Amino acid sequence: MTATILAQAAGGFDPRQLIVFGLIIVVFYFFMIRPQVKKQKDQKAFASNLKKGDKVITTSGMHGKVLEVADTTILIETEGGHKVRFNKNAISLEDTKAINAPVSSK
Repeated sequence: MTATILAQAAGGFDPRQLIVFGLIIVVFYFFMIRPQVKKQKDQKAFASNLKKGDKVITTSGMHGKVLEVADTTILIETEGGHKVRFNKNAISLEDTKAINAPVSSK
């Protein structure tokens, strides 16, 4: 049995293996890497476009209205009138879009 395994291993290089490996890399790129890069780019653009008066939700779930925008931070006023400073990266893109989406009536 060991001789059979060694004989198969000594068979040489099969170009089909390289093609299969290449296809795996392409699939991995299009299903894993590319969507993640696009999501990061969208989050960065969203954070840079925040302005005073926007209603936002943080990743921790805090709701508020933007009072001040700095380079890397924003000041949010919560419902109780409290002011809290957050890093721009802590603002949830999906949740903020959902809260600001127009309500469609049927």
